[in-house]
Amino acid sequence: MGEPYPPIEPYESGMLDVGDGNLVYWEACGNPDGKPALVVHGGPGSGCGTWMRRYFDPDRYRVVLFDQRGCGRSTPHASDPATDMRHNTTRHLIADMEQLREHLGIDRWLLYGGSWGSTLILAYAESHPERVSEIVISAVTSTRRSEIDWLYRGVGRFFPEQWERFLAGAPGTPRDGDIVAAYSRLMEHPDAAVREKATADWCAWEDAVLSGETNNTSNPYGDRPPAARLALVRICSHYFAHGAWLEEGVLLREAGRLAGVPGVLIHGRLDMGGPLETAWELNRAWPDAELIVAEDAGHLGSETTRDHVLRALDRFAVPA
Repeated sequence: MGEPYPPIEPYESGMLDVGDGNLVYWEACGNPDGKPALVVHGGPGSGCGTWMRRYFDPDRYRVVLFDQRGCGRSTPHASDPATDMRHNTTRHLIADMEQLREHLGIDRWLLYGGSWGSTLILAYAESHPERVSEIVISAVTSTRRSEIDWLYRGVGRFFPEQWERFLAGAPGTPRDGDIVAAYSRLMEHPDAAVREKATADWCAWEDAVLSGETNNTSNPYGDRPPAARLALVRICSHYFAHGAWLEEGVLLREAGRLAGVPGVLIHGRLDMGGPLETAWELNRAWPDAELIVAEDAGHLGSETTRDHVLRALDRFAVPA
C-alpha cells in the first residue's frame, strides 16, 4: 500500500472576500510552481483538514485548500445563529471557487474531493469545464433527492432503532415526512438548547450509518468540537432540505460536458450512506472517467481507497 506524503505546512494563506459579508479561508501548500490542484471538502460544512494535504506530492503539486462558506476558518461561521444562510448555496460555492482561482492566477486545476465534495466538484466542473484539467473523486455523490432520501430514511431499514430516535428528534414529523427539512427548521430555532439537541440527534444518526466502518470506536460526526458540529449540521440540513438547489439528476444528465476531462472515480462497495449506484451511473455518463471499486471500503474509505487516490494523483502530477 502507498503511504501518504509527509505532513506539510502552507507557504501561503489568506481570507478571500467573496461578497455578502463572507470571507473564505484558503491556503496553498507544496510547490508554488507545481501543478495546480484544488481540494474540495465534504459535509457540506466539514471544513478542510490538514490530512488532505498529504495525498499530493509536494514537489510536483501546488495544492490549494479552502473552507467553504460558513465552516472551518471561514467567516461568518454557521454556528452563530446570526449568520444568514441565504448566502450559502451551491451557486455561491461555485462562484467562490472561480473567484479563488482568479485570485491565485490559476488557469486550470485538478479537482480532488469526496462525498459532498464530489457533488460540488461536478457542479463546478460542468459549469466551467475549461478550467478543469483532471478530477479525482472518492465516495461519489450527486446529491439527488433520491440520494438524500436514502441517507436519511431508506438506510434506516438497516438501523431501525437508531432511525426511530432520529425521527423522534423532529417531533411532529410523520414517518413519510420531510425529516431533513424538519431538522433544518430546528437548526434555525431561537433557543440554543433546541439547536444543540437537534445537532446531537443528527450526528448520532450519521454516526450510526457509519458504525459498521468505525466499529463504534469513534464517532466521526459526534466527536467534532461543539461549534464545528453546529455549523456542520446547520449547513448539511440547509443544503439537503433544498436538494442542494440542483435539478434532480442534472449532474448525471450533464456529465457529457466533462468530455475530454480525465477522471478517476473511487467508491467503496460497502458504502451504506452513498451506495455504489451513483458512481456507476456517473461512470456510464462521463466518457473519460474510470471507475475503481474498493471492495473493502465504505463511505470513509480504507487503505485500498487511499492507495487508489494516491496512485491517481501521482499519475496526473507533472513529471518530476
